[in-house]
Parts: sequence; C-alpha cells; structure tokens
Amino acid sequence: MRIVITGGAGYIGSTIASACEDAGHKVVIVDDFSAGRREFVGERPLYEGDFADPELWLRLVAAQQVDAVVHCAAKIVVPESVEQPLAYYENNVGKTIDLLGILAEHAVNRVLFSSSASIYATDENFQVTEDSALDPQSPYATTKFMMEFILRDAARASDLHAISLRYFNPIGSDPKLRSGQQIEHPSHVLGKMIDAWLEKRPFTVTGVDWPTRDGSGIRDYIHIWDLAEAHVAALEKFDEVTEDDPYQVINIGTGNGVTVKELADALQEATGEPLQVEEGPARPGDVAGAYTVSTRAADLLGWKAQFTEADGVRDAIAWIPRRKQMLGY
Repeated sequence: MRIVITGGAGYIGSTIASACEDAGHKVVIVDDFSAGRREFVGERPLYEGDFADPELWLRLVAAQQVDAVVHCAAKIVVPESVEQPLAYYENNVGKTIDLLGILAEHAVNRVLFSSSASIYATDENFQVTEDSALDPQSPYATTKFMMEFILRDAARASDLHAISLRYFNPIGSDPKLRSGQQIEHPSHVLGKMIDAWLEKRPFTVTGVDWPTRDGSGIRDYIHIWDLAEAHVAALEKFDEVTEDDPYQVINIGTGNGVTVKELADALQEATGEPLQVEEGPARPGDVAGAYTVSTRAADLLGWKAQFTEADGVRDAIAWIPRRKQMLGY
C-alpha cells in the first residue's frame, strides 16, 4: 500500500511511518512543521504545508497513488486547549472536515483517524471498552469526540470508510531510535518525569485526590512502537474490518492500568536511581483516567501490545542521547 500520513514528521506519525515501511508499505508525508521535525522525514516523499490545503493535495494525488490516509495532524496539548479552545476546534475539527471533503474529491476513501481515550467517561473501576460512556473533559478531547461522530456520519452517507483508533497514553521511542519525542521538554507525564530525573529535582504528581488506589491518575501507557504496529494491522485489514460497517472504533492500549506514582516507580527501577516525588493540584483538563479491557483490537486486527511500561521508560531514556545527536538538544 501507499499511505499518506498527515503529521508524519511528528513523534507518533514518524513512528507509524517507520512501522509501515518495515512492513513493506510506501509512505508519503504531509506536515507543516509546526511541531514535526524534518530529520524524521528522511527520504520519504514530503508535501510541506497545511493538511487541509486543496492545492497541496492536488499536487500530491497527481504524483502519488494514495491507498489510505492516516490522519495524525492535530493540536494535542490539553492545558493549551483549555486556554485556546477556538484554535483547537478550528484545527482539529474544522480543518479535518475540509480534509475529508478534499479526499472525497480525489476518491480517497480509506481514512485511519488518530482518536483518543480521553473522550471516555470515568467509572469507578477506570476500565473502558469501545461501548463505554463518553464524556470528554477538555476542548482537546472534545475535538476527538466530535470528529468521531463526523466520521461515522460521513462514512454512512458516502463512499468513505474510516477507522478511529482510540489511543491511550503513548510512551517510549522507536526501539531502533529512528525517531522519538521531538520536544525537548514535553508536556506529557513521562516527559516531565524524565526532565526531573535528568535535572535532579523533584517530580510533581499533578492531582492526588482521584479515587484510584494511590490517589494519582491512572493511565494505560502504551509503547509507541506497539501503537505504530496497531496502525499497520489496521491498514492491512482495513477493507475486511469496514466491510459490514464503514465506520469502526478500536481501542489501542495494553489493558494494564498504571498510576502516575507507579510510573515513577518504574522510572526508578529502570534507572536504578531515586526520584523525589512531590504532590500538586491537577492541571486544567486533567481527568482520573482509564485503561482498556477490550479485546476488539485482538479480535479484529490480530494485534496485541508486546511492550510493558518499563520498556517504554527504557526506550524513552535511550532516545535522549540520540535526540541530542539528531536534533541538537
């Protein structure tokens, strides 16, 4: 297959690109480099610009066969979405609607959408399946919620076939160190934890009043390579999965609930060094969290996570010297 990845120069998109190529597929990158890195593109065909630019797609489809689009391009910082909701709705919803119209004009009918487990409502067990109640608690999460319904309705009214992969919490890096977290000081929990470890300062657990076993938020930390291979599985089984219903939703997680404090323990185990932990208030848009207990990914895609959260911590740390070598920081 020849696969176009929007946001393909970012952390997730570039890792998906490597996994697709390792599986024998061709990859084309669309990115405006607002967050992505040119170093992650390599020799792949690149179309630089806004993912919803009709002229960009006119040039792309004239030169490239397009079998499917993986749509990863999005604004993703939860606290920022609380401060700038209109920017998030414009980019993540408005422009994605424009993209769907452009793809329809060019008869590109397979779309694999990067969704998020943050759209789930939290129950007393913190366990979810694709049929669990939805209750997004931030503008970022709401953009993913809205796009899922838009994709469902568009698929049922047109030739579009779409699969939404609800990501849980990606960590780690490409085990071959071809790409990883490109931001020097990322906003996600493991990134902040590693920064604190490197700088020999306390790590602050934001939110310790959740009704979890230790009061900190609970997450399903999935290794980025497992996440990337889930995309390959979905692409290779796309037509089979969407044959009876052109819109499908699949959770992509490990099935293992890990609290933030437990992740801090995993970091200490991986490094063999202590990490001082402090407690602080939850950030705007934070939620208690959830982890998947669904077997849908295994049943439909034949996919199951292979790495642990400790593997993710190990590979995130291994990426740091490679990041300095590749990106200069």
